[in-house]
Amino acid sequence: MTTSRDCVRLALDHRAPPWVPWSISLTHQARARLQQHVGAGVDLERMIGNHIRGVGRAESFSDIGDKRVRDRWNVVWNRSVDEDIGVIEGRVLPEPDMRLLSPPDPAAADIYAGAAEALAATPDLFRVFSVGFSLYERAWTLRGMEELMTDMIERPAFVDALLDAICDWNVAVVSQALATLDIDAVYFGDDWGAQRGLLMGPKRWRRFILPRLRRMYGAVRAAGKYQFIHSCGDVDECFPDLVDAGLSCFNPFQPEVMDVAALQREWHGRLAFHGGLSTQRTLPHGTPAEVAAETDALLVRGAQGGYICSPAHAIEGDVPAENMLAMLARLQAQPGWASRN
Repeated sequence: MTTSRDCVRLALDHRAPPWVPWSISLTHQARARLQQHVGAGVDLERMIGNHIRGVGRAESFSDIGDKRVRDRWNVVWNRSVDEDIGVIEGRVLPEPDMRLLSPPDPAAADIYAGAAEALAATPDLFRVFSVGFSLYERAWTLRGMEELMTDMIERPAFVDALLDAICDWNVAVVSQALATLDIDAVYFGDDWGAQRGLLMGPKRWRRFILPRLRRMYGAVRAAGKYQFIHSCGDVDECFPDLVDAGLSCFNPFQPEVMDVAALQREWHGRLAFHGGLSTQRTLPHGTPAEVAAETDALLVRGAQGGYICSPAHAIEGDVPAENMLAMLARLQAQPGWASRN
């Protein structure tokens, strides 16, 4: 019998799966809304039926009180408003001085704690080791976004040293995960774009970001595993370079800034996509029927492989529970999945 893990692999290999796989995440508010709607006794994970299991705690956070947390790189996040990510307070690198940076231990046991047990408990799911804030985002969380952008122009040697230190840590963490865990892929998170293009522009993206991506993806590719990237915004001008660097799957595939149908046709056989269902328009503001129709269109285009269905980002708290359920109903009505279950 085809498992969810098999189905994701087929999709990533651009082969027609028996059904289009899916993987959906929810913010705290959206999860609470859906739980309230379906009842406290309903297991949401079982109900949603995600095909991907994420493991790894590269983004560990420790509670320091007053709705604030400190991450592994000593960045402080205020979560008094944004409960899922937060807003950064202060700067670890107030000056462009690498002596102020103390990278965390890539062998820290808590990064990998419980991962093997979690994977053993869900053998039928596609397993992904995640490294969020993996390069540019980690650099600006340490230095400040405006400061890092200025540094790219005025102090490129400092930016090189900072990105190399982050890349070294990522490669060390990923290498240990690949050596010790039965994973299928590594997922890197690194937002490069806004709604109208790359934040730093293509020239500086290729100058500062791409060489480190080649190292990170190369470590994964050498182990025969898939590479995922999450990067919000209008960044499809990077696709040729990303594919050349070895990328397997791109997320979140935002329909507000990308022509989802055209890109699926253009890149079929070379780059898979994960996402595509509007979280800015259809899910929060559409009707259940409109959500179902948009989901169906994505499933039709994904039937030949190269696609994992999901909203373009974690579902936010402004999405009606009825719309979440309309999406899930269309996913789970696929003949292959329905007959299996």
